[in-house]
Amino acid sequence: MARQLDEQLAECFARPAGGHAHGRLRVLDIGPGQGTQALRLARLGHVVTGLESDPAMLNALRQAVAAEPADVRQRFVVLRGDGRETGRHFGPACFDVVLCHGVLMYVADPEPLLAALARVLAPGGMLSLLVRNGDALAMRPGLQGDWTAALGAFGSDAYTNRLGLATRADRLEPLTATLRGIGVPLRAWYGVRVFTDAAPDHAVAPHDPHELELLLAAEERAGRTDPYRAVAALLHLCGVRG
Repeated sequence: MARQLDEQLAECFARPAGGHAHGRLRVLDIGPGQGTQALRLARLGHVVTGLESDPAMLNALRQAVAAEPADVRQRFVVLRGDGRETGRHFGPACFDVVLCHGVLMYVADPEPLLAALARVLAPGGMLSLLVRNGDALAMRPGLQGDWTAALGAFGSDAYTNRLGLATRADRLEPLTATLRGIGVPLRAWYGVRVFTDAAPDHAVAPHDPHELELLLAAEERAGRTDPYRAVAALLHLCGVRG
């Protein structure tokens, strides 16, 4: 999944963002966890701030940053905080890119959080969201033969994630309307984990490099192609501040 997101983000970064598309970007990552995407961007020379509210994840992020070379550490700021309270930490229009990956599913009402993120996004800047696809909640249990769970997923936005936590899914159309309403209209969207979402938790990637490349290529193609991307487990949406 990390590589697929990297490729999709790289495509979006190729488009002008805040006038800094070919230079150093100011990046805010909300809920970065261990910092997979955030650290990649810092290694590329961008200035990154990670805002993490979970104490365990915050500690893991600090350890991951501490293990990086000095120049990467200098470009990475770690803060404890909630994305809905960006006004406590940042002024308006101070970031070229805001990442919010795997966070909205834990928020009962996403609009206040998204509005807070739009506030700190510079004109022309990009908001990147990774959300659970509410239109595909029946896919995983259906493919696993759990027909009761599959039937219960139709029309629902509630699900239990792989950590056993009760979470919430989003749908493309309402999110598109929300992004338009906060002045960050949708520029591009992708599917993530079309073919691999039903794999068991203990599954490992193919050992054969050629087979692994084929798997990644199939996922990447499906994530950009209708109708496959519409039934992906996750949706990746990129909006641009007007």
